[in-house]
Amino acid sequence: MKKILFISLAAVLALSVGLIGCTQTAAPEVTTIGIFQIISHPALDSAREGFKDAYKAGMADEGLTEEDVVFTERNAAGSMDVSYTIADYFVSLPVDLICAIATPCVIAATTAVEGTDIPVVFNSVTNPADVGIEDWDEPGGQVTGVSDMAPVEPQIQLILDVLEANGLTLDKLGVVYNAGETNSVYQVDVQLADAITALDPTIEVVPATVSTGADVPAAAQSLVDAGVDAIWVPTDNTVVAGIEGLVGPCEANDVPLFAADVATVERGALGCWGMDYYDVGYASGEMAVEILLKGANPGTISIETAPANLLYLYPEEAERQGVTIPEDLLDQATEIIED
Repeated sequence: MKKILFISLAAVLALSVGLIGCTQTAAPEVTTIGIFQIISHPALDSAREGFKDAYKAGMADEGLTEEDVVFTERNAAGSMDVSYTIADYFVSLPVDLICAIATPCVIAATTAVEGTDIPVVFNSVTNPADVGIEDWDEPGGQVTGVSDMAPVEPQIQLILDVLEANGLTLDKLGVVYNAGETNSVYQVDVQLADAITALDPTIEVVPATVSTGADVPAAAQSLVDAGVDAIWVPTDNTVVAGIEGLVGPCEANDVPLFAADVATVERGALGCWGMDYYDVGYASGEMAVEILLKGANPGTISIETAPANLLYLYPEEAERQGVTIPEDLLDQATEIIED
């Protein structure tokens, strides 16, 4: 009996040691980050990838691997209602952090996380006031991020320079945007208005508003019929996603098309002073690192912007739109797009 009891105690002790060993070597908890964007187009897609790359780089610095994070990605397909549904889903999981790309997604995310401790990091938001942030230095609460607000004056000066080099004047400037996007309204009503006041108050702005990408071709034709000398597109997600609907009418009627983001130049705008949205996303990913891996309070992380110092030009597209880009601008170009 003594021998049997000794063997039993030894077995129990061995099992206990094994269990203790398992506890000490348990895998670290996996972090879950919910990422969603209002719609898919190259600028926002690039911002999403920049966010992920920055977070993975931060993990590597902390000795973690990609197995230690799960990115749950969703796309709202241009719908505010879907944005709210996605944000609620992320909270129900729950995720450890939400990355919201573009203003509608940030509005949905900030609403969904009320009453929770889930932080929100945004990017590609033009005016943070639209998502309830008034103090860029110390936003407060649980939301911070990176704005894509860029000076509009250099963009309008580019239009003036190209037209002047071709012996043309800018009397009427066509603008296509979705009046339901607060970021676009701010760019048109505030930034564009200020730029024209500074450069040439005689320029007449001819707006054409759309609700969906399907409306873009008709909006373009209305501007052609109005006799605009050029068309400028703000960083409007609806229009940028359907930019091809603008390119055709511009080529057919010799109307130069200019953009507010460099990725749109590759898709048919002839030029832009702007920023790299990958950098916008990357900066927001670094914020997520500070919050999740270093314990920072999102409310004390200042809102950032990326420099809009990139000049993208598309000379062959310019010729299809009836103008030639002068050599002095080509010499300044960060990137020259070719067919």
